[in-house]
Amino acid sequence: MRGSAPEDDKRTARPALRRSVTAVAAAVLLLPLIAATPSAGAGKPGPGDLQRAFTEAAERYHVPRSVLLGVSYLESRWDDHGGAPSVSGGYGPMHLTDARTALSREPEFSGPAEDARGDGSRGRKAVSARQAERAKLPGELPARLRTLHTAAGLTGLSPEKLRTDPAANVLGGAALLAAEQRQTGTAGSADPAQWYAAVARYAGEDNSEAGRSFANDVYAVIRRGLTRTTDAGQRVTLAAVPSLHLDSGQAKRAGMQTDEGPAPDLECPWSVACESVPAPYEEFGDHDYGNHDLANRPRDQRVSTIVIHDTEGSWETTLKLIKDPTYVSWHYTIRSSDGLIAQHVPTKDVAWHAGNWYINSHSVGIEHEGFLASPDAWYTEAMYRTSARLVRYLSRKYDVPLDRQHIVGHDNVPGTTPATIKGMHTDPGPYWDWDHYFTLLGAPFTPNAGPRGGLVTIRPHYGQNRPDYTGCTKPGEPCASHGSAAVRLYTAPDEHAPLVRDIGLHPDGSDSTIDVNDTGARASTGQRFAVAERAGDWTAIWYLGQRAWFRNPAGARTAVNSRGLVATPKDGRAEIPVYGRAYPEKEAYPAGVPYQAVTPLPYKITAGQEYAVGDRMRGDYFYAPTFDVSQHTVVRGNDVYYEIQLGHRVGYVRADDVDIRRSDA
Repeated sequence: MRGSAPEDDKRTARPALRRSVTAVAAAVLLLPLIAATPSAGAGKPGPGDLQRAFTEAAERYHVPRSVLLGVSYLESRWDDHGGAPSVSGGYGPMHLTDARTALSREPEFSGPAEDARGDGSRGRKAVSARQAERAKLPGELPARLRTLHTAAGLTGLSPEKLRTDPAANVLGGAALLAAEQRQTGTAGSADPAQWYAAVARYAGEDNSEAGRSFANDVYAVIRRGLTRTTDAGQRVTLAAVPSLHLDSGQAKRAGMQTDEGPAPDLECPWSVACESVPAPYEEFGDHDYGNHDLANRPRDQRVSTIVIHDTEGSWETTLKLIKDPTYVSWHYTIRSSDGLIAQHVPTKDVAWHAGNWYINSHSVGIEHEGFLASPDAWYTEAMYRTSARLVRYLSRKYDVPLDRQHIVGHDNVPGTTPATIKGMHTDPGPYWDWDHYFTLLGAPFTPNAGPRGGLVTIRPHYGQNRPDYTGCTKPGEPCASHGSAAVRLYTAPDEHAPLVRDIGLHPDGSDSTIDVNDTGARASTGQRFAVAERAGDWTAIWYLGQRAWFRNPAGARTAVNSRGLVATPKDGRAEIPVYGRAYPEKEAYPAGVPYQAVTPLPYKITAGQEYAVGDRMRGDYFYAPTFDVSQHTVVRGNDVYYEIQLGHRVGYVRADDVDIRRSDA
């Protein structure tokens, strides 16, 4: 979510929350010491070493191996990320947390202040970035953010060893699980079902519902079984145990009922942990208020989009900011360590999260604890799974299709006018794994057309697709090599050719860059584009009014063939405009409601070009200038628009300007 907010549009996204933790105090869970040493090994790691490490750790601490493997998969998918910490300071396959060490490596926030409202109909004072507040580390971190040091005490291994040695990390996780089992008052057992409460406590020590949800996912993985090759080339297998049944009595004794769902006033699926942390709707003088608008969706307005964000800050900092009425808002935040969801704004109301008021009025915004410019600050499997459940629930509630035209990143939201394009935010960025996310949503990206299909859906192999980026730590400096969901776009079928240009981001006409926040030459997993040309291992798509080439070699495809509707300029039109919002025509505005100009963006679609169509809508504008909801109005027009995949971001074209046809199969 890097970048300043637009100046002339309402309720822009909040400032980037940079790498810091504001935590509440929590007592350390005191566990008995278990002496341990790592198994000896020498030479280059073999592909089965991690599997053996799980076996040895399970035997040493008398933890069922399936439980150890299941917990690790939910935390890390068995990856070790080269010793880099997760967004919540977790290290290694077992996600042992040492947030203070992890955060000591992060630069302090240095972003600008932002205008969080930016609507000419009602001015709003700029919201400061609160740099000093975010730069502070508390004197004591919650116990869930410092489990690595507890594991060090249990095993006798050094914190550094637990951070960097995967086998030692697995030992530490096994020791923690064994200690949690003792804390429940239950003797060790070879039966995985007897470990439910210990598993729940492993990740959710400060929220019993979060622990319950985490444990349920672990046991679902154990029942199904998995085999996966990790980021370090380790082949790990968890054999399926389909007959495994939970011991619900353990859950009850631990205060973790397995049949409870969210509170009635929360909008969450029953299978997740969800708590209420309300965003304030408060008037605070000078005709100003915060930090969202009351509405009556979907009766007055259709909810058509779900926007995926990352917080650029810790869970604790994010929850502190959402409670500030002078700040901005979003509907949900999801915690990395265990997938706990906090709901802040009812989904019928309009949160100020997307940086585009038209998108805000038709969307639900979900924040994920994370950092877009820290490729190895990885998201946990627990977060991905919980988020997918929430999105599926919202999809059913509001009839939102599960595709990338309706489930978008904040970095896919368009600027509202030419002046706002450079300030639009770029989270969750190129390291969010859209392919895995949509697989969890039950809507994987698969080919649905022949080899000469008129559309392609971007789908590189996340782990093997490693484009170079710069700017993660300092401008111009290389980012760590990492898997990515994005492919790079060139002006010709040659990796030495210049990148395609984004005249909105670079109005001086300069080429796009490989900066991690420069979206000007980037296509992301799940996005669909109309094919302009094919040449050997290369495919060209229509993108921001130009041909954009990406490598798509046989045997290592970075896109799959697709079909669907495309928009092209009407016959006789040399070019047509594109817009950043679908507002009504001037004649639709009643007296007292200021006309919102529909200003064309600097991109042009010329005759013969085609763009994938996402949705069709009548123009509307939600006018909410005061705290008094009786003054709110929804202006509806007669102009009809189509949403198109313009570039990395979407755009809107008027139906009167285009012909719609089905692409070739």
